[in-house]
Amino acid sequence: MKNRILALTMATAMTVGLLAGCGGGATQTQAPAPAQSQAASEPGAAGGTFKLGGIGPLTGDAAIYGNAAMNGAKIAVDEINALGGDIQFEFNPQDDQADGEMGVNAYNNLMDWGMQALVGPVTTGSAISVSAKVFEERVFALTPSASSPDVISGKDNMFQVCFTDPNQGVGSADYMAENYADAKVAVIYRNDDAYSQGIRDTFVSEAAAKNIEVVYEGTFTKDTQTDFSVQLGAAESAGATVLFLPIYYQPASVILAQAAARNYTPVFFGVDGMDGILAMEGFDTNLAEGVMLLTPFSADADDERTKNFVSEYQSRHGELPNQFAADGYDVVYVIYEALKAAGCTADMSTGDICEALVAAMPTISVDGLTGQGMTWAATGEVSKAPMAVVIKDGVYVTP
Repeated sequence: MKNRILALTMATAMTVGLLAGCGGGATQTQAPAPAQSQAASEPGAAGGTFKLGGIGPLTGDAAIYGNAAMNGAKIAVDEINALGGDIQFEFNPQDDQADGEMGVNAYNNLMDWGMQALVGPVTTGSAISVSAKVFEERVFALTPSASSPDVISGKDNMFQVCFTDPNQGVGSADYMAENYADAKVAVIYRNDDAYSQGIRDTFVSEAAAKNIEVVYEGTFTKDTQTDFSVQLGAAESAGATVLFLPIYYQPASVILAQAAARNYTPVFFGVDGMDGILAMEGFDTNLAEGVMLLTPFSADADDERTKNFVSEYQSRHGELPNQFAADGYDVVYVIYEALKAAGCTADMSTGDICEALVAAMPTISVDGLTGQGMTWAATGEVSKAPMAVVIKDGVYVTP
């Protein structure tokens, strides 16, 4: 269907949390390291091929995020390699199960393999742990979806292709101020998660500045995300007509089901962590009808590049790609453009490539699936505009 994208202009760079999504039996498998491992300070693979590592949850509760990002990245790798130019990639995705310690283990495996640049990590917790290592050891890294400012703070070689948490909160408040000016808003967020807490903090601050009435705030933790009866009851009693959910799709699916059970029907407004809910196994997509969210990507976008990507992703994995697949795809193309701009060759050391890409990133502009004219600050944040979409008949459409 042909939809007109509703762009939300933002003064600063934007973000997503910790995510990626995927598809059943067609998930990206972990590539084995070669028998002869190669130190990261040594040149890349024979024949001028750059060794590109990937880190994300390929198994476990967050696998829908990691598999999507790695599947998208693999499509980009294959497209670039098919061009036959001087820049070719060998891609090695590793599983971290969205765990910081396992992320560091995956990083160490990739360094033994000879990694020269990193796609990831996908999730915020793992990315915070790994970013300390890439900074110390001077490895260039670009995360598709780890959105916390802590991922890039103080690390000049760690960049994001996703919106930052604070600016996602600002964008949500700005959209509500324009489209739900008289709403009474309740917020349910996870207070032991940097992604959710960060978006909530800036949303509440911006809501106050724009005279948006927040009538209730409820919290939960990883251990209490199966029962939201207290939070939903309090939001309903407070008269909330909009329920803001700066959380991931798993707890959001529980909230939607429990709200329906009590016939509570506010406008549900999510952020990019909500993306993936339509592909969640066992979830009744009818429960998500009318849910609003901000996202950098819509599979329904009416442009040739998106159509080609969606077609290829469906052919390989049997489902529509979500934003995290598009993020992973864009990361590889951004690294490709930065390598070209920096004049890097595959026989350069990982450290030399890192310094060259750090210098190149603030100078390039990339048209991707998740943003046109994407640019980067030297501090690692991306600048691009999000879209507002609504779930209708089991797909995302622009309002």
